[in-house]
Amino acid sequence: MTRFQDAIAAIDAANAADPKMIKTEGQERPAELVYGQRMSTMLAKLYPEASEVLQLAARGQHLQRWMVPRDSYPMDRAGYHAWRDDLKTKHAAWTCEIMASKGYGPEEIARVGALIRKVRFKQDADAQAVEDTACHVFLAHYVDDFAAKHDDAKMAIILKKSWAKMSDHGRAMALEATLSSNVKRLIRLALDGPA
Repeated sequence: MTRFQDAIAAIDAANAADPKMIKTEGQERPAELVYGQRMSTMLAKLYPEASEVLQLAARGQHLQRWMVPRDSYPMDRAGYHAWRDDLKTKHAAWTCEIMASKGYGPEEIARVGALIRKVRFKQDADAQAVEDTACHVFLAHYVDDFAAKHDDAKMAIILKKSWAKMSDHGRAMALEATLSSNVKRLIRLALDGPA
């Protein structure tokens, strides 16, 4: 295998240890393994010319997420933001360790780490691509389940924030995407307010 294929396989092997299982395509699979593969699939759809480092950043963006449980931080807004910030740092470090073990050099490793941490993502096209991809994966695969736990007003706030994180390209692609009728309704609610 090439070092890229080897690194992707190592990321997948690490994520395959996720104890949380989700049902997809009729079978139970580790949640973060599925998430990483969905990120790669979506990145290829949104940004078909993505570089190798961008592809690695997308695949590793949630690497071993279960290792840092949300409830290990205060269950308030500040705790949520601290958890998210620490996760980005850990996902980047773990992905960079894999890259180093597969023969990537310091510049490529540093670049992937910055992309996973989404450093200056509004000014960095590749970091923005990771953010766009994550938002699209959320819309395509997770919003319906999330909406079952929250009312429309809360979902409108969440989706408005996601919309603001996306680039113009990401937003245009979202409007063209095949999404559930409920997700489309919630996006309209987020963008236009109640009918």
